[in-house]
Amino acid sequence: MLTRRTLLACSLAAPWFPVRAATDFGGVSEDEFVLGTSAAFSGPSRGLGIELYRGAMAYFEHVNRAGGVGGRPIRQKIYDDGYQPDPAVTNSTTLMLDDDVFLLFGYVGTPTVTRVLPLLKKFQDRDMYLFFPFTGAAPQREPPYGDFAFNLRASYGQETAGLVDNFVAVGRRRIGVFYQADAYGRSGWAGVRKALSRHGEQIVGEATYRRGTKFTSVMREQVNILKAANPEAVICIGSYAACAAFARDAVDMGLNGVPLANLSFVGSENMLKLLSEGRDDAERYTDLLVNSQVVPSYEDVTIPAVREYRDFMARYNPEVPAELVTEEYTPFPHSFVSLEGFLDAKLMVEILRRLGDNPSRKGLEQAVFTIRDFDIGIGEMVSFGPERRQGLQGVYYTVVDQGRFVTLDDWGKRFANVG
Repeated sequence: MLTRRTLLACSLAAPWFPVRAATDFGGVSEDEFVLGTSAAFSGPSRGLGIELYRGAMAYFEHVNRAGGVGGRPIRQKIYDDGYQPDPAVTNSTTLMLDDDVFLLFGYVGTPTVTRVLPLLKKFQDRDMYLFFPFTGAAPQREPPYGDFAFNLRASYGQETAGLVDNFVAVGRRRIGVFYQADAYGRSGWAGVRKALSRHGEQIVGEATYRRGTKFTSVMREQVNILKAANPEAVICIGSYAACAAFARDAVDMGLNGVPLANLSFVGSENMLKLLSEGRDDAERYTDLLVNSQVVPSYEDVTIPAVREYRDFMARYNPEVPAELVTEEYTPFPHSFVSLEGFLDAKLMVEILRRLGDNPSRKGLEQAVFTIRDFDIGIGEMVSFGPERRQGLQGVYYTVVDQGRFVTLDDWGKRFANVG
């Protein structure tokens, strides 16, 4: 008896295709578009998958209530991978071969995405693409897998370069790195190293942690390693639970006057909540945080897409499907992650519209390439092409003020090195 596992193992020799009804175009029928998602809805990084999903669903729900795209509502087929690579591979195999979704959308994380990319290459005859993963890593942006993914957000290379350049500009040249010991952490580490080399500098110290680390974990060893390097700033490449634990212990152990920078993936609101909840002295732990973002502030209602996002989030208040809720989590009314999910969905809808009356996977790539100078509503136009598979380039910087992340306007005033 042939199983899905057997078919997957044999696929190197000969791709396998399920028999479809004549009216079935693969994930799209006369009734709906089906998008496949594997993301973190459990574990210490569950806030990322939940917030990204909620932001996307706020836009999809609005479109669906207006009749969908060409009369077809958009439905997501969702599986939880807990931010772990093996479940992500299993889920993606199921989505492509059993569920026969139209495309993959809204994945979370470098360690999961980097394991899924070879599947897309293996099954390239199926014209399956990954759209707008929540990661700024390099593998889905370059050969041999870049042709199977489309990115909206800026890359980790752009985020780390911006952080390094700004720190160096205010006299903080001795930069250490705290990072997750996997493909995500190494991607950010490489970005910091490359950016420092342009200034004639090197990473002065580095410490790692294991993926899945919780906020209750102790980071004394990592803090001691970096303290010994006498850094003037530390760039953290991790998820919110581990980075919050590191920030907590860094302050408690006297790593004083050293800004702690985090990339957009960290999940700023979740990190801030862990560092602030139940504390009367929360400012001690948050005053020197600086987080890069790949979307503008959701507090800036002068931005059209932000007004639209806040309206739809309040109007529809999307909830994660009950079967995916296995651990307690309280969503945020607004977050950088859900705003990114909202923009991902907005662009996804525009691409689906451009497929016309007879949508098929074979038309997806060309439909994306028609996106040129598209106004997504944040002041930066989105463009794609055969040599451009990332739509946005902007990086923003935020700091904590009165218990919330706000735009950083003056690096010199906030972080000038007076030592």
